[in-house]
Amino acid sequence: MVGELTQKMQAASDQLDFELAARYRDEIRMLQKVLSGQAIEKSGARDADIVAAVEKEGVWGVTLAMVRGGRHLGDRSFFPQNAAGSDAATVVGAFLAQHYAVQPVPVRVVADAVEDPETLAETLSALAGRSVTVLTRPQGEARLWLEMARKNAELAVAVRLTAQATQEARGAALSEFLALEAPVARIECFDISHTMGEATVASCVVYDKGAMQPSEYRRFNVKGVTPGDDYGAMRYALDARYRKLADGEGRTPDLVLIDGGAGQLGAARQVMQDLGLADIALVGVAKGEERKPGLEQLVFPGEAEPRRLPPDSPALHLIQQVRDEAHRFAITGHRARRGKARVASRLEDIGAIGPKRRKALLAHFGGMQGVMAASVEDLARVEGISRTLAQRIYNELH
Repeated sequence: MVGELTQKMQAASDQLDFELAARYRDEIRMLQKVLSGQAIEKSGARDADIVAAVEKEGVWGVTLAMVRGGRHLGDRSFFPQNAAGSDAATVVGAFLAQHYAVQPVPVRVVADAVEDPETLAETLSALAGRSVTVLTRPQGEARLWLEMARKNAELAVAVRLTAQATQEARGAALSEFLALEAPVARIECFDISHTMGEATVASCVVYDKGAMQPSEYRRFNVKGVTPGDDYGAMRYALDARYRKLADGEGRTPDLVLIDGGAGQLGAARQVMQDLGLADIALVGVAKGEERKPGLEQLVFPGEAEPRRLPPDSPALHLIQQVRDEAHRFAITGHRARRGKARVASRLEDIGAIGPKRRKALLAHFGGMQGVMAASVEDLARVEGISRTLAQRIYNELH
């Protein structure tokens, strides 16, 4: 861990961010103190969770460091939502309540800004079914752990603020490029993935609040469209996505990106017009020369020639970020659908294996992977599968 922090410190220094480099230096020194103490640790050292919270510019960061057997196993940083205006005691209390509602409680919890440690200890003891100690003014090694957790929380918040500033700058640059009145806040991007028309999947990913929102992603298994018809697949996906929006349900994006050129954009534009959503900004993102990043061509409705942005443009970086995520999400969905279809077809192609026997095999072995791993004897144990048929199934699958 010291080596990782040293690399981060050097990188910050190379970028002339000496304040961040100094923070890493202080964290390295603190960690070295703790590690030197671990060299002579006694057996049976107790477990502990270390929790620290810091706030800067309205952003709260909570760092949870896990110490097991006296050794630091790592830490995680959390950024509570809707915590602006709260104090440290409120943030830490809410975090502990939510965290230990689903996670095991260690013997000790070391946390700053806890208003009533006795009551908290009673609550956690009840959850754990044994005695739990809560320390708010630790001494010795525990104090060093808490100081390091605070440093980590400060670093996490600093990185978060820098990322937010970067995303805000990208959104503002994209709004300026598109000549929109307000910064682009919500972007939805569509991509189509298939293998020579097989198992076509359309993806829709969402960028909002300065970050990708995976919980809002959607995939569409394209049906009723000629295999390989990317334009038809794009029409299918947008109609499925925005029909409810046209009826007044859902959130309206500020921008819709279409992974593709004029053909895909034209198909998408027709759907949006048919749904009465033509006012939503629509842009096609076509791969440029040699399909290299930075050479993307941006296709606009009604414009014969595509536009280009400089490779170092913040607006282009945001477009690339969202487009790449749509591409990744579409490919993973397509591969899963294609694999499932091919696996299912392998059983269907075996004579004398009808729907009932196929269902029995999959249920008995928990899926096709289990069927593939089964021996002839294993297959013959399934109801309705004779020894001769089991041998046939095995031979066909292998």
